[in-house]
Amino acid sequence: MTAWSYSSIKTFDQCPKKYFHLKIVKDVKDTPGEAADYGTAVHEAAEHYVKYGTPIPEKFAYMRPIVEPLAAKEGAKHTELKLGVRKTDTGYEPTTFFAKDVWWRGIVDLLIVDNDIAFMIDYKTGKNAKYADMKQLDLMAGAIFVHFPEVQKIKSALAYVVSNEFPKKVHLREKQDKYFSVFDEQLDQLDAAIGNGVWNPKSGPLCGWCPVVSCEHYKPPRRR
Repeated sequence: MTAWSYSSIKTFDQCPKKYFHLKIVKDVKDTPGEAADYGTAVHEAAEHYVKYGTPIPEKFAYMRPIVEPLAAKEGAKHTELKLGVRKTDTGYEPTTFFAKDVWWRGIVDLLIVDNDIAFMIDYKTGKNAKYADMKQLDLMAGAIFVHFPEVQKIKSALAYVVSNEFPKKVHLREKQDKYFSVFDEQLDQLDAAIGNGVWNPKSGPLCGWCPVVSCEHYKPPRRR
């Protein structure tokens, strides 16, 4: 059974050939750019404020109205929480992030557990929430229900810290299995690709930034 995450299945959906080179043969690396470095810095600033009370740097001052109320919420707070889920014949079980039998893995930016209700936040540094993908929250919610049996309801949100937008969703324990099934079609396609060894490339607007420069669709990005 192939271990997967939200980011890995999105890579496969974007281009099976890219997935093959990054995740299977691992003969190329996807080097983070400035946007990724910026996102990492934002996540660290939010995490350190909630966890240690470290003041948010002035360059990220726009985050304070978002992060400060979260830090003030009642409940046990978990930052950058790594979760692993094992899939069995009878359902889903908790396991560690790097366990040999892990089926799904992910990292929750901020989880606040207050008795049977939890608050889950995933920070985003995009310009706006136009392309927000709520499936990411679904997967995280499913994993939280597996790891925290006392939680019955999760109030989830993607926190776009730049545009101050909060796409929200309420997740309920009775729908746990449904949350894990949001990428079933892509997972079936991934299993088929692994089985038959066929990794067809897909052409798209991000081909110029793909690390698989040997691909027939690769074109160096235009410089302005």
